[in-house]
Amino acid sequence: MPAEPIYKRVLLKASGEALMGSQGFGIDVAVADRIAADIAEARAMGVEVGVVVGGGNIFRGVAVASKGGDRVTGDHMGMLATVINALALATSLRKLDIDTVVLSAIAMPEICESFSQRATLYHLSLGRVVIFAGGTGNPFFTTDSAAALRAAEMGAQAIFKGTQVDGIYSADPKKDPTATRFDRLTHSAVLEKGLAVMDVAAVALARENAIPIVVFSIHEKGGFAEILTGGGRATIVTDN
Repeated sequence: MPAEPIYKRVLLKASGEALMGSQGFGIDVAVADRIAADIAEARAMGVEVGVVVGGGNIFRGVAVASKGGDRVTGDHMGMLATVINALALATSLRKLDIDTVVLSAIAMPEICESFSQRATLYHLSLGRVVIFAGGTGNPFFTTDSAAALRAAEMGAQAIFKGTQVDGIYSADPKKDPTATRFDRLTHSAVLEKGLAVMDVAAVALARENAIPIVVFSIHEKGGFAEILTGGGRATIVTDN
């Protein structure tokens, strides 16, 4: 008998960079397919999954602002990048016969459905994977904030933040070999220590709604399902 999952409904946050694989830009279809396989594994265990994917592999809104451009326009361009990634991941999931829907915070009915909490809960009740595109639909908010917001709206029991490393460290372990790894932290400790896990607004929103954040490596094949059942290697941020 496979192990029972600890959580029944979760929000997976994957960075746009994760979809690049070893490329310098864009989407590595093999990586999208592997992330889709990990989500399919979670679905096979009966876990309901919502997904927020970033857009940094295609475009970053802050890059426009840093060069003197309009931040609002830049953020809108970044939101469109997340839609591209959401469509790519949905395609990978459908290849595995996983019923999937893309809900966008920005209306684009010819491409995907528009986000609403009602639509989200309806699609989850039918066993579909729901991919949230377009961030929050507002400039000045990151896709981390979108992940915390959608997690609260869908009633997720945890946010799974897939990163480039296997948890939260005191510094970037790829740059600082003396960085300390944490197994467990509180939301408040993450904010007080200024740890770069998710942005401040996202962590604060997760804390207010008592949603744990599980930080793990998105590059570990099968890691998502393993951590869902209490195994694997991750850092858990919780006040409980």
